[in-house]
Amino acid sequence: MVFNSLTFLLFFVAVFFIYWFPLKHTTRGQNIFLLLASYFFYGYADWKMLPLLVVATLIFYYLGKAIAGAKTERQAKGWLWVGIGLAIGTLVYFKYLGVFFSAFAGIAIPLGLSFFTFKNLSYIIDIYRSKTQPTDDIIAFGTYVAFFPCLLAGPIDRPAFISQLQAKREFDYNQAIDGCRQILWGAFKKLVVADTCAVYVNSAWADVALTHGNTLALAAILYACQLYADFSGYTDMAIGLGRLLGLRVTVNFKTPFLAYNIVDFWRRWHISLTSWLTDYVFMPLNIKFRNMGKWGIALAAFINMLLVGLWHGANMTYLAFGVYHGLLFCLLVLMGKDRVPKHATWYNRVLHVVMTGLLCVIGWVIFRAPDMPTAILYFRHMCSSSLCAAPACHYGMLSMMGMLLCPIVMLGAEAYAAYGEQHPNQNVFRVAWVRWTWYYVQVLAIWFVLTHRPTDFIYFQF
Repeated sequence: MVFNSLTFLLFFVAVFFIYWFPLKHTTRGQNIFLLLASYFFYGYADWKMLPLLVVATLIFYYLGKAIAGAKTERQAKGWLWVGIGLAIGTLVYFKYLGVFFSAFAGIAIPLGLSFFTFKNLSYIIDIYRSKTQPTDDIIAFGTYVAFFPCLLAGPIDRPAFISQLQAKREFDYNQAIDGCRQILWGAFKKLVVADTCAVYVNSAWADVALTHGNTLALAAILYACQLYADFSGYTDMAIGLGRLLGLRVTVNFKTPFLAYNIVDFWRRWHISLTSWLTDYVFMPLNIKFRNMGKWGIALAAFINMLLVGLWHGANMTYLAFGVYHGLLFCLLVLMGKDRVPKHATWYNRVLHVVMTGLLCVIGWVIFRAPDMPTAILYFRHMCSSSLCAAPACHYGMLSMMGMLLCPIVMLGAEAYAAYGEQHPNQNVFRVAWVRWTWYYVQVLAIWFVLTHRPTDFIYFQF
């Protein structure tokens, strides 16, 4: 049961009406219902792993109390390391042991494991740092960990989300309309853009050795668009679903393909993960390495990006992906080029955006490859003499044009939306007929592609 299925639509409609009508006067009743709905949602997707989610929630709930109630600093730190050890141990057992030991090769990775584990970790770390107080409301805590719109692929909300769950919620018509708008845009990105790009991308990756360089180059660009549309589409829908339930979900993307450099890109891409690692890994390391000057910052950034790669799994391609971005980070930090200039010329800005995009495309090839030999083979064939020919077109000219048009429309619309936020008086979407025409275009495009079987979201595997 995923966001792009009829089953989920029926599930959410039932949740929405029960949540806002029989239960609208009882916050605790809404939370209990949300928790049960979230467990049903997770159990429907992966019922064998539901006990893991429940047990992990209980353990970290009581660990938070133990840390706050510790009589000494040493005792509090001891409970903290118990939690960190359990979290890392769980991740290692399910995500990494099978790669190194054949006896563990058959272990299934629980859906959403990294996402709810990081929520639990941030809870106990923030309690230890006195940034938050442990909650006595185990229902609110359980709902925070298992909130179904964010459970399978994020965003990774922080413990402040618990205070939203404990506050009384009133149905807000404008917030609900905004949520519907966000869901529609997320569905458009996933079904129209990501799944359309996937046709060409999967075809190119099916046999890298026999595919021309021009086709591989175009597939690499389209994969970057596919991955963004797929993951940010899920996030948009999660944010929209949260708004329909009166809750604010963390923003996870901010026009990453307009990034000035790689550092700026990671401030805009998967923000909930990168900000999590920045707060809990990079900053402590940066303080530890402060006597090393720029080299210390570069080293902390490199370790941070290495963990970004490893967070995705134990495949060598993820490790190489982290190393690649870590080295780019180090280069920018050591050169003093890691900041975005406030007054860059339009030509300089466009040049940097294009260069950053190309560097990201290279990284996504490594990320997409099943193994490093295939990634190397991909680059070798992509850079062969066939690179300068016209890309292969196996789908008919009309289908090919549609495949290329989809990501252009998506990126153009988001770039214009970013411009509209800065210049609201010049935003044409303030005009009702323009806005509604755009909504109908999205609905018709989604209806057209629904004749094909939708694919799962890419980040479910992480």
